Amino acid sequence: MELFYYRRLDVYRDAKQLAVNINEVLKSFPKEERYALTSQLQRASTSVMFNIAEGFGRYSSKERTHFLDIANGSLMEVSSQIELAEAYHYISTTQREEFDNQILSIVKQLAGLRKALLQSPNSSSLITK
Repeated sequence: MELFYYRRLDVYRDAKQLAVNINEVLKSFPKEERYALTSQLQRASTSVMFNIAEGFGRYSSKERTHFLDIANGSLMEVSSQIELAEAYHYISTTQREEFDNQILSIVKQLAGLRKALLQSPNSSSLITK
């Protein structure tokens, strides 16, 4: 078994891309948000990919799905923070909608992966590429 095979999961790659995209947008946030919304968004967005990776470092499907649930919760946190950034006029409605689409795609992938984990004890067969 490949040690870092979670890196080959589409959902992991998409979560990583979400974190990168969020980080790019955060560069335009006001400096006074540095230790508030900016920090929260950085932590929540990276938490998604970190929890996917941590889950696949566990041996049981139950533990793996637990970390996928945490990743999903972090996505909801990112979503609400993005909504607040839009309300503060730090991002446009178009940007918020683009993030919503990314988040929705990852939520769906997490749900599918979670379901597959609960049905198959051999998670290495879940790698798509």
